[in-house]
Amino acid sequence: MLEDGPKRPVGSKVVKVLVHRRDDRGMSLEPFAARCVRQGEVHELVTTDHRETEPGARIDRVGFLGFVEIANAGVIDRGDEVWVDGKLVGTVLGFDACHFPNHYNILINSPEPCTGLDAGMSPELSVVFCPAAVAVH
Repeated sequence: MLEDGPKRPVGSKVVKVLVHRRDDRGMSLEPFAARCVRQGEVHELVTTDHRETEPGARIDRVGFLGFVEIANAGVIDRGDEVWVDGKLVGTVLGFDACHFPNHYNILINSPEPCTGLDAGMSPELSVVFCPAAVAVH
C-alpha cells in the first residue's frame, strides 16, 4: 500500500553549533518514522553511524552537530537527506525524545559521527531536510 506522496523540504537555520562526541550516549530510538515540526521550533541534530531502526534501539556513538530553528512547518521522515549549507551530511535515522517537549534529538545516519565543527557549521547556516529524490542546491 502506497502511503507517502510528495512533500516540501523543511528548511531551518543553525542557532547553536555543538562540537563534542560521545561513545556512551544511550539515546533510545522512538517508534515513529516521522515527526511533524512547526515553524520556530528548535531541535537538536545528532549524527551517528548506527543503522538500527527498531523502536528502542540504543544509540551510543554520536557526534553533536547543533541546534536548528525550523523555518517552515513540515514533516521530517526517516530517510530524508540532511543538507548543511548545500552539503549532504547524512540521512534521518529517527528521533530520540529524551528532552521532549523541549526539543527532539533528530538522529542522522552518517559514515561516522561528526560534530558541527567537522561539518563547518556556524550560526545562521541553512540546514534542509528533504526526500532523497529531491536535489538541494
